[in-house]
Amino acid sequence: MSRFPVKALLASTAALTIASANPAFADPLTPPEYVDYAVKLLGDSISYKTVEGAGNTVAYANYLAGLLRKAGFSADDITVEPMEGTAILIARYKGTGEKKPILLSAHMDVVSANPEDWTRDPFTMVHENGYFYGRGTSDNKFGLTMLMTTLVRLKAEGFQPNRDIILALSGDEETHMKTTAALAERLKGADIVLNADGGGGSIDEEGKPVAFYMQGAEKTYADFEITFTNPGGHSSLPRPDNAIYDLANAALKISKYKFPVQWNDITLESFRQTGAQTAGELGEAMIAFSKNPKDKKAIKIISEQPSLVGQLGTTCVATMLEGGHAQNALPQRAMMNVNCRIFPGVKVEDVQATLAEVIDNPDVQIVLAEDASSSDASPLREDVTGALRKALDRRFPGLPIVPQMSAGATDSVHFRAHGMDSYGVAGLFMKASDEYAHGLNERVPDDAVDGALDHWHTLLTTLAGE
Repeated sequence: MSRFPVKALLASTAALTIASANPAFADPLTPPEYVDYAVKLLGDSISYKTVEGAGNTVAYANYLAGLLRKAGFSADDITVEPMEGTAILIARYKGTGEKKPILLSAHMDVVSANPEDWTRDPFTMVHENGYFYGRGTSDNKFGLTMLMTTLVRLKAEGFQPNRDIILALSGDEETHMKTTAALAERLKGADIVLNADGGGGSIDEEGKPVAFYMQGAEKTYADFEITFTNPGGHSSLPRPDNAIYDLANAALKISKYKFPVQWNDITLESFRQTGAQTAGELGEAMIAFSKNPKDKKAIKIISEQPSLVGQLGTTCVATMLEGGHAQNALPQRAMMNVNCRIFPGVKVEDVQATLAEVIDNPDVQIVLAEDASSSDASPLREDVTGALRKALDRRFPGLPIVPQMSAGATDSVHFRAHGMDSYGVAGLFMKASDEYAHGLNERVPDDAVDGALDHWHTLLTTLAGE
């Protein structure tokens, strides 16, 4: 059932007030009726509790499908498919077919939220003090709302794309990504994937734009369960082979091992641009690495920064331990979870083999806890960066576009695995102090709607226009 829980429905004049609240958006870029539409849709979207196990994602997908049909999409071009307790939605905006399709990626699910911990009901969007609050406001129902509203607007404007534009919404990005894998398999062959759940703009605490980060690569997430077993026995009769000792030795070896330094066009360009904005020795090291990624001094300086070491290659770290079964018994089993963030292009099984070599114990058992999908980085395409440049210049002329490799996973990893160039190009600009995705009191600035809508409208009319 469609419902709108926002505290007060924004009239056109209110939308204009929101759009101009930030000096950067003094002149609204988007017709106010579409700002209104997006705000209402975002509120409706938050009210669907699409957390794992709640069973609401199918209803939410059907609600979105109804909006698309009302906007002029043929029922034959819209698919809602329930899948293992959640759903996928595919909607095709038909073009002339001169070029291969563009996929628009976002996810309908959100992480769980305990209402008792929140200041406000997480599943009722509240507009307060210049922000929209609610679970999923930033991750990822804001991005989804911008895509939906832009497609509705393009239909109303009679836009005829030179290629199909395909909306591809997954239903379990926050958990298992089975729906994402299904979408990627079904829609493989597209030219470009534009992901509303990656990238985005940064604003400093004074409200000044800093840069736009375009996600063009991401590391693969993989958990390995490393286990030693033993017959055990009475603790008064110790034996030389002890499962806990074996595990402890393995943990120490992993802690000392450093995977080879790696790089790609995305990380080199990111270091070059970010280094130019970073003062002191670290900035110099980043620039030096971008010029010569074998520079040992630069590697040492960068690797000492926890926020940057992951950009230099694969990392693996122990995150959980369990072992033994009684205080007065020798352990029969000891296990640790090792979490790896694998550099693009590196196979998961190769990392597993490296861990076995590092541990160097024939009794070790190394099991991948859950299937992991790896993919190469996407190339820095001139058509994509050119469209981004055009979109950004409408708000922030000359703002740097910084390629980014994410340490976490998004739906793009599955699309890249099928050979589709995928880019996180969310139109949302945020201050670091406003980032509450997955956390309490998640929020987005209300003045972000106007610019984000214009961002997507410009991207699509540029990449799929004449």
